[in-house]
Amino acid sequence: MSISLKGDKPFENIPSIKAKALRINLNEHIYGTFAEIGAGQEVARHFFRSGGASGTIAKTMSAYDKEFSDAIYGLEDDNRYVSESRLKKMLTHEINLLESRMDRSKHPEKMFFTYANTVATIDFAKKYRGHGWMGLKFQTDSSQDYSEILIHVRFNLFEARAQQEALGLMGLNLIYGAYYKHDQPRKLLKYLYDHIDPGAIEIDTVNFSGPLFKDVDNRVMSLELVKNGMTEAVMFGPDGNNILPARVLYKKNILAIRGRFRPVTKVNEDMFDKSIEMLSYEEDFDETKHLSVFELTMSNLKSSNGDVNEIDFIDRANLLCSLGLTVIITNFKEYYKLAEYFSNYTQEKIVLTMGVNNLVEVFNEKYYDHLSGGILEAFGKLFYKNLRIFLYPVKENGEIINSNNLKVSSRMKNLYKFFKFNNKVIDIFGYDKSLLDIYSGTVLEMIKNKDKGWEEMLPKKVTLLIKEKKLFGYN
Repeated sequence: MSISLKGDKPFENIPSIKAKALRINLNEHIYGTFAEIGAGQEVARHFFRSGGASGTIAKTMSAYDKEFSDAIYGLEDDNRYVSESRLKKMLTHEINLLESRMDRSKHPEKMFFTYANTVATIDFAKKYRGHGWMGLKFQTDSSQDYSEILIHVRFNLFEARAQQEALGLMGLNLIYGAYYKHDQPRKLLKYLYDHIDPGAIEIDTVNFSGPLFKDVDNRVMSLELVKNGMTEAVMFGPDGNNILPARVLYKKNILAIRGRFRPVTKVNEDMFDKSIEMLSYEEDFDETKHLSVFELTMSNLKSSNGDVNEIDFIDRANLLCSLGLTVIITNFKEYYKLAEYFSNYTQEKIVLTMGVNNLVEVFNEKYYDHLSGGILEAFGKLFYKNLRIFLYPVKENGEIINSNNLKVSSRMKNLYKFFKFNNKVIDIFGYDKSLLDIYSGTVLEMIKNKDKGWEEMLPKKVTLLIKEKKLFGYN
């Protein structure tokens, strides 16, 4: 029995690196393989060093050479080795191999697992910091179907050895968490950073699947990544599964619309449709190289008490997904940070569609006091190269306000004129004037108060979904 002294405070005791590996090694039923290709060769080492690994590890494998890797797992269509596709092939191949070589009748209690990673650490010139995929296919009962956790990481460290060590710890934490925290996926995510500097490595994609995670909504897990500071932005597709930002944004022309989408109104729909229409008139428009994203910021997701209402978030996510849209959740309150984020992945055209009130706020100096270069530094990032703003009008006191008659502070007038003159701010044309009296806050109140007429303010598909799923308090 442990001793407790007067004045002791409860706290969460984090197991040591050795304790985590040893606990798994000492469980005679946990049994599996490690496959680490590329620069990630550190995870299995922790299990060997802790002792007792012979009853846990069936095989460790390192395929550092690409030809050997291809011979084992096959060729990738895009010739990329550090990819989700490669990771999935590794997990499937290794678990099938384990099943075929281990006689279940002789080992009826064995709970099989396969851990795999494919990693590229920082290059010699230190231009690309590196990234990697890691995953675990496992079971917590021998009769159970396999569950799976897939993670994409980006390195922030500048030394290859330090990156490898951080990855090794995260891999250990993943295996330990999968077995002992699978019933608490939020905590599992947090524990991935045990014994790791939070700034050393970034998780920007995670997907849970299988029987152990049948009740897990991967969109909520995406939200957790941003909420806990594990990354600045995450994305999920129309199917609700998280997608790797780098894969879908790379070399794309991007149209981004920020909003609360609580709910999606005909105004949001009109902003999107007219923006796409304007882009389609441009000679170099190519639909195959275009991506539209709807952005939800953490500040737009938080309620008045500072907390995120997850039911409300899921309602909004369901609406956006039902419309076939790609969603990005960010921690970027300022638009220049969003523009800077996109420019990390593409040098092509970027369009931010926003309303007049949002643009006026963009020209408010108070948001840039923390920057040494102030608003000029922010605008240097915001209007970098090919970025433009498509401006949707607003009606105030019966007058339609657009780029020609909006009002910014006197100090900002000339700066605003400069960007407008250089076609960085462009009015959306052909918009539906009858929609300018629609505000999502008003619609939400009408839904909650059971008022009539809110249906006419929303796209038909959104109205049907709200009624069918009883979203936003509809009853």
